[in-house]
Amino acid sequence: MTRPSWDEYFMEITHLVAKRSTCLRRQVGAVVVKDKNILTTGYNGAPSGVAHCLEVGCLREKLQIPSGERHELCRGLHAEQNAIIQAAKHGTNIDGATLYCTTMPCIICSKMIINAGIRRVVYEMGYSDQLAEEMVRESGVVVEKFPTPGVSP
Repeated sequence: MTRPSWDEYFMEITHLVAKRSTCLRRQVGAVVVKDKNILTTGYNGAPSGVAHCLEVGCLREKLQIPSGERHELCRGLHAEQNAIIQAAKHGTNIDGATLYCTTMPCIICSKMIINAGIRRVVYEMGYSDQLAEEMVRESGVVVEKFPTPGVSP
């Protein structure tokens, strides 16, 4: 048995977290880690106490909005947003942390990551948001694509 690296361990957990997603389009999971300890997790879905897309349908599908556009026209929050909000809600300091995510953060999440003081982002799948990639790199946040087993880079 081969013991997983820390990055492998935390990325695998993002996939478990993503299974809680209520998004009909894409299931995303995020884990915020500091000093090898999980601080918060998040998955994409509607805010607490609000009907989920699983129950009422996808607004973005109804309006035929392509992926990566018009983020504000959605009932849900992104996994990264939920992980950062959980930290704020529970008074958890995430300054200097690493965010592991199944998908490269969008521009809105990237700006939140920068201002939250997250210093490293490890993601698995790309997301077509060039501005997000430019801004996190400009900010000094280290962004690393996690190699997906069986998929060439």
